[in-house]
Amino acid sequence: MNTKPPKIRLRDVRKAFGPKVVLNGVDLDVEEGESVVVIGGSGTGKSVLLKCILGILQPDSGLIEIDGIDVGTLSGAERDELMHKFGMLFQGSALFDSLPVWENVAFGLIQARGMDRDVARAVALKKLAAVGLGPEVGALFPAELSGGMQKRVALARAIAAEPEIIFFDEPTTGLDPIMGDVINDLIVKCVRELGATTLSITHDLSSARKIAHRIAMLHGGKIIWQGPVSEIDRSENPYVDQFIHGRAEGPIQMQVSR
Repeated sequence: MNTKPPKIRLRDVRKAFGPKVVLNGVDLDVEEGESVVVIGGSGTGKSVLLKCILGILQPDSGLIEIDGIDVGTLSGAERDELMHKFGMLFQGSALFDSLPVWENVAFGLIQARGMDRDVARAVALKKLAAVGLGPEVGALFPAELSGGMQKRVALARAIAAEPEIIFFDEPTTGLDPIMGDVINDLIVKCVRELGATTLSITHDLSSARKIAHRIAMLHGGKIIWQGPVSEIDRSENPYVDQFIHGRAEGPIQMQVSR
């Protein structure tokens, strides 16, 4: 019998901003080595959920565990140590304009782990190669790259320290469908090679179907459905059905000014 705790465990996580309730009792488990994608419309709290897990936001109540450890009980130094388990691909890539590509990739290795710059540069070039970029790209600056190349660099940075857990925030936003699929393929390849656990948020169903083992839908501050990718088209949940087919009519009502 497997008694190992989930890699990520959320129970009754709640977060409000004044009168606006964003998370209203989120329960979610992500097992070791599993890829879970949280889907949902804009403004449903996907980014807030991610920020609470990362510790960028403090939830109002509820439990967040990493490897069975309640992150809410950690001291500053313990939380810093926990962060070494994480990699992150940010929406919009979030590269530093003033740094060359290789230093963007190696930023966490140098700043957070104190790695020698020459060693960190070698690691960065290796990770750039893993996402299909040659060493000549390492000397360029982000402004010299296309959107798709910037996203590859951001992925290389996310995997640079070979993290146990990787978070993907809208990984294909701003990309055309072909480049989006290239990024999805790279995510699958890199995560498989690392053996990492991943939690992603997106409203891109093509991306979710490609990178997820399991999909969970966030609506009304709660996870209203979750299951294997293969089951999403027959979920029999009217909210999921409306979302995946992109229909204006249904239980999800969008606020539109007239």
